[in-house]
Amino acid sequence: MIKSYAYVPKKPQMWFNLLWTALLGAILGFLTAEGQYHLMLPYLGLGFLIFGCLSYVSISFLRSGIVSSIFCSSVLLFTAVFYFGLAYAIAAAIFGWILGAMSHWLANGSYRLNLPPYATSKGVLWFYTFRFICGLIFLFLIAPILIVFPLSFNKEPYFSFTEGMLAFDPTAFSVRWYIDILHNGMIEPAAVIGWWSDLWSNSQWIRSIKNSFIIGIFATLLATGLGTLAAIGLSRSEMPFRRPIMALLISPMIVPLVIIGSGMFFFFSDIGIAKTYLGVIVAHAILGTPYVIITVTATLVSFDESLTRAAASLGANPFRAFFKVQMPLILPGVVSGALFAFITSFDEIVVVLQIADVRQRTIPRQMFSGIREQISPTILAVATILVILSIVLLTVVEMLRRRNERMRGISPS
Repeated sequence: MIKSYAYVPKKPQMWFNLLWTALLGAILGFLTAEGQYHLMLPYLGLGFLIFGCLSYVSISFLRSGIVSSIFCSSVLLFTAVFYFGLAYAIAAAIFGWILGAMSHWLANGSYRLNLPPYATSKGVLWFYTFRFICGLIFLFLIAPILIVFPLSFNKEPYFSFTEGMLAFDPTAFSVRWYIDILHNGMIEPAAVIGWWSDLWSNSQWIRSIKNSFIIGIFATLLATGLGTLAAIGLSRSEMPFRRPIMALLISPMIVPLVIIGSGMFFFFSDIGIAKTYLGVIVAHAILGTPYVIITVTATLVSFDESLTRAAASLGANPFRAFFKVQMPLILPGVVSGALFAFITSFDEIVVVLQIADVRQRTIPRQMFSGIREQISPTILAVATILVILSIVLLTVVEMLRRRNERMRGISPS
């Protein structure tokens, strides 16, 4: 009978556990100083000392990770409430919970369970250092987006957290800036009769939203059609000069938008479509086409060309073979490219600034004007809506990617 042995990692010494938990406290203390140089060093030392002491108590006297987390979270919660306020107290309680769990995670040697037994100390250090760096990068990228959400509910016309918001006072929060999206520019926002027509015709933000969807939808349809046809042509082996043509078609992704916008302005002015809806739609279609080409080309790599030959041998013409055989299989790639093209059109501002008129003002153009002329938290409310829309669209793209991988027999990652 063969016995199986479970890997039991060696428990590290106490100084090792306290060092890393105290360093976590030092980092948080440094951040708590909020850029005040005379407070950075004292807060750093205070965080180092507090977290080290709490970790020592957790490891020495508390045998459960849950109990340690409750203990550390409670201590930091009441301390922060007394000195800083409720908002900081909630953050301190979260970090206290992490501290308690981290203390026992280190003390029990559990940090080595995900690594092979022969891993050296340097290997373990790099393993977690790399993940810590990745976490910092992710936090750096996502933090500005997360801050926009609560600021959009600020009752005051400021781009900062008020004392009432930090104290979680319900009266400090409001949806006035979301209501301002509807009322800004209306002649009589309080009227009952004719309110919808006034909203649809005169509200500046509603007009911008309407323009963004009109331009985005038509530009997406045009970019999807042209990009799909180009990708199918470039995927065929008998296509001459495939590499130079591919480089030319995806050049709008590489060339700076200022240069593209300037060239489009002079060219569209000569043919009479500058400052028109048609000009903006064509410009955005040009910018979105490379995304469709790339996604559809990637989908066509796994497409079996023998299916179209089989359809042709059964009497189907090329048009019918494409829509009945090829299109259903590459549809996830086409839809993904279309979504990317729509997002590109919806968020674009550089080209709009150069070739669009006041009548074609989109949401990014309206936000840019608001920042220059009359800065208002309404911009944050619109930004929150755009972020939510982008998350929904990217979620759809990810679902389509997984569906495409399942159709190809690949396990989704």
